[in-house]
Amino acid sequence: MTVDYFTPMVDDAYKFGRIAAANALSDIYAMGGKPILALNLLSLDSGLDKSTNRQLSAAILRGGSDAVSEAGAIIAGGHTIDDAEPKYGMAVLGTVHPDCVMRNDGARVGDRIYLTKALGTGIMAAAYRVDRESDESMQEVVESMMELNAAAAKALKEVMVHAVTDVTGFGLAGHLHEMLKGSGLAAKLDWEAVPLFSGVLDHVREYCRPARSFEIQEQAEIYVMQGNLSAEEYDDRMGVLCDPQTSGGLLIALSAEDAIAFERAFLEQEGRLAICIGEITQGPAGTIEFI
Repeated sequence: MTVDYFTPMVDDAYKFGRIAAANALSDIYAMGGKPILALNLLSLDSGLDKSTNRQLSAAILRGGSDAVSEAGAIIAGGHTIDDAEPKYGMAVLGTVHPDCVMRNDGARVGDRIYLTKALGTGIMAAAYRVDRESDESMQEVVESMMELNAAAAKALKEVMVHAVTDVTGFGLAGHLHEMLKGSGLAAKLDWEAVPLFSGVLDHVREYCRPARSFEIQEQAEIYVMQGNLSAEEYDDRMGVLCDPQTSGGLLIALSAEDAIAFERAFLEQEGRLAICIGEITQGPAGTIEFI
């Protein structure tokens, strides 16, 4: 079982509902599970007029329902709360055979590291809030957040996965660090291969970032090595790696032998390439350096 619940990152109520549901479902997929049922968690301001509340709640819940239906699960009820700030999420139940549980540790030396979605949802949402991005330019980001990790999880069933997690509130740096620390290993990242939404680096360089990313970066500077990078280059990269993601992709460690089979299965399921962004290496547990 898992639960997730947050405030809107888009203005469209339907899209907000679908994103929140996709985000909540993601933990089930990241453990190799199949979603079975979900419970709605919805907060709205009872001080709004009834018509507005009815329209908002209907759109949000429809977005959540569509995502759950796509996952092949059902919504079995839920709970509402009077709150000045709207919030939505789900508690989700899934099942998996005990022998098929995917864990976020267990990576091995030589494993390839894959990321199934582009990075920068937090940065782009921050830019949108201050009118640096438009509805049109945000479309790709919104589509990515609404996308379930179901196809990626299905592709993983074709290979032997050593470790997997979903990239969410602690950014790529935080979730990779957790995987590496649990595995007792380190990693080398190929910065040029890391997929980004268009405009992300420009916003990072102008410090248009979520406030939480600075807290994550402060922690991550202990285990993400600067190496030969200039202070400016290092800060640019850390701004991206420490961006908290909403409904991010799966972060996967699997053997070089299984890499081709996974890429083929992912392309067949998702219609796009899975991106190899680095390699698991020997080194101080939890540390990350750039190739």
